[in-house]
Amino acid sequence: MARGPSGCYLDGTVDAPSQDAVSYSAPDRVLVVDDERNIRSMIRVCLEQAGCEVREASSAEAALAALASGPVDVAFVDLRLGTGNGLDLVPALLAEDSDLDVVVITAYASIDTAMEAVRRGARDYLPKPFTPAQIRAVVERLRERRRLRARVETLEDRLAGVDPDALLETRSAVMQAALSLLRRAAASDAAVLLRGENGTGKSVLARALHRLSPRAEKPFVTVSAPTLSDQLLVSELFGHARGSFTGAVRDAPGKVEAAEGGTLFLDEIGELGPSTQAQLLRFVQEKAFERVGETRTRHADVRIVSATNRELEEDVRAGRFREDLLYRLNVVEIRVPPLRDRREDILPMARRMLRFFAASLHRPRAAGGRRPVLAGADRARAHPAGDGHRTHAGRGSADPRHRRLHAVEEAQEVRRELGPAQADAFAPPTPICWSGSSIQNVAPAPGVLCTPARPPWASTTSRTMESPRPAPPGAEPGTR
Repeated sequence: MARGPSGCYLDGTVDAPSQDAVSYSAPDRVLVVDDERNIRSMIRVCLEQAGCEVREASSAEAALAALASGPVDVAFVDLRLGTGNGLDLVPALLAEDSDLDVVVITAYASIDTAMEAVRRGARDYLPKPFTPAQIRAVVERLRERRRLRARVETLEDRLAGVDPDALLETRSAVMQAALSLLRRAAASDAAVLLRGENGTGKSVLARALHRLSPRAEKPFVTVSAPTLSDQLLVSELFGHARGSFTGAVRDAPGKVEAAEGGTLFLDEIGELGPSTQAQLLRFVQEKAFERVGETRTRHADVRIVSATNRELEEDVRAGRFREDLLYRLNVVEIRVPPLRDRREDILPMARRMLRFFAASLHRPRAAGGRRPVLAGADRARAHPAGDGHRTHAGRGSADPRHRRLHAVEEAQEVRRELGPAQADAFAPPTPICWSGSSIQNVAPAPGVLCTPARPPWASTTSRTMESPRPAPPGAEPGTR
């Protein structure tokens, strides 16, 4: 009786499983589609030995019926199924289950058939004669691919749940108007110009615009204009041909091609040089471009979103920016207000950021769901400076003794607000002892939380600090 490697016989009997087979972890469900019973039996026995659930089908109709009866992870499909064509079955299987991994097997291997199989959606291509070890290797590789794909989806869902894009939730009327305009603009392919100061979140809004648009499943590509010279920026945008300049050792596509079907975000558009402005204007108008060093005209379907912190109209009057390019880029203008103009968003944004970083760093929340920084922000908002509530007159003093004493007191206040469960994560501050008019650092005893001593001139009933007065002769260091 003929026997293949790893102990698989064509009549279905097997040798004792090898160590590799025992340790191998394979997908649970496999469908084998082949019009030769011996081939089906050999694949079935070898995969069942590895722990798989295997179903068989001898024709395209039987394969579709087997797929309809339950989910399948991997399908081995023979290129020739009697009078049928296995390549025609591949898209039919994928139409029923888009996550199915299809492997085409054939005794008539050629580069053309392999390319056609991949073009129709097959994940892999296995020529006959093959060994059981090759079958197991293919299945193991596809299972690892599915595991990684599931991992990516899980991470994307997790990031979506703690996304720090706090700008998209606002109590500010002016920001709500900007977001309303952004949502309306997302449905079209019109060019959008985001205006605002540095740090106002223009790049965050650009990504939000992309996610809300019909192009959300396509790439979002960013080009930062200030980081490159004019010549390098043209190459970065449109790509270059081999030998077009020193260091161009191979053909390289640009960001425009990378963003095909998606969104191209041009950050700080006001920094573009004259040459880049001219080529970008042509691309915005005609969606056509040439790589650096090439004469072949290429086309790309991308949406342009740009951002600037400059008043481009002034640059146009000064001759630094093309008026026709500004006209093309500024189809929809969205002005992003700075945070100082929407103070009602500061605390909600801080809380969302705190949740985001706490989750990303796997840090527990403080007892009661509060953090000292937010509690302090609440106090500052309720009692602004100058109302006499827990203010420190000496905080701005140039005297280093004042600053050191207040720093230690603030550290201890944070420890008290964290509570005993989390205070251990922070090292106790070094206490301060006063000797006459000088400051001495005293190492704390093990396990003892020391507190700073107040100088004789410090008030014992208020945190308000007065001007220092000379200590009386023979004064002992204060203790608490």
